Amino acid sequence: MKLKDYYEVLGVDRTASEDEIKVAYRKLARKYHPDVSKESEAEARFKEVGEAYAVLKDSEKRAAYDQVGSQGKGNQGFTPPPNWDSGFEFSGSGFNPNTGDQSGFFEEMFGRQSRSRQQSTMDAKGQDHHAKVMIDLVDTYLGVKKTIALQMPSFDTLGQVFMQERKLDITIPKGIQAGQHLRLTGQGSPGIGKGSAGDLYLEISFKPNPRYRIDGKDVYMELPITPWEAALGETVTVSTPSGSVELKIPTGSNSGRKLRLKGRGIPAKEPGDLFVVIAIFTPPAETEPEKEAYRSMAKTFKFNPRKD
Repeated sequence: MKLKDYYEVLGVDRTASEDEIKVAYRKLARKYHPDVSKESEAEARFKEVGEAYAVLKDSEKRAAYDQVGSQGKGNQGFTPPPNWDSGFEFSGSGFNPNTGDQSGFFEEMFGRQSRSRQQSTMDAKGQDHHAKVMIDLVDTYLGVKKTIALQMPSFDTLGQVFMQERKLDITIPKGIQAGQHLRLTGQGSPGIGKGSAGDLYLEISFKPNPRYRIDGKDVYMELPITPWEAALGETVTVSTPSGSVELKIPTGSNSGRKLRLKGRGIPAKEPGDLFVVIAIFTPPAETEPEKEAYRSMAKTFKFNPRKD
């Protein structure tokens, strides 16, 4: 999903006032209304203009857009990287970028909170909050205590929304998996009247690591070896998330072969496995003796990998 430049859609500056935004919207809405416009893309443009206005006319949604959507790059827009929403605290259930509902993001993030301030004085529990937290793979192997920082909305004395950071000390339990949640009681929105505060639910995600690929409780890693280690077999030292192990490379191994280390995946009552994937790396022939060694191999072996 690409976050559009809403200011560009309406043709206004980022510092535009509410009145300037309203005037720009009305002008474009009349221009692209499907009942009067003869342009081929009028309906799509009319919808786009309405989407932009729905966000920029609302001070809370506009503040959220300025925090995230401002990373747009001209006409190209902003393509969020994986886990781009990590570290943002949402009121409600959060935002699923795969739906493509960009306006829904701002509605979820701020819309509900603004409505909650308009509720009656009756006692009611505060709204739950949600956030995604990224941890290192090793954290789930060890179980750790750490401090996290979340961006969350607050209101100034004039009722204007702004983003502020709050820090929380949390405990990452050993064996937690991606997609699981930690519940922090009372860390959501304050209650109304005598109602208790809502809770904060932290969804766990793993930081990208070039060495490891995670599939549920199983972990995959690539192991570079030499051609002679693959052909003759060898015992090598492998660094894993749970520590170093001595691994025997079977004779005649090929690239792509998986060696399973049972129980060395993510810890659990029934722990996952660690799969070591063989990758044969050919050393460069830069000196004359090295080149001669390859010529000797070519004469010795009658092997043709393209035969079949």
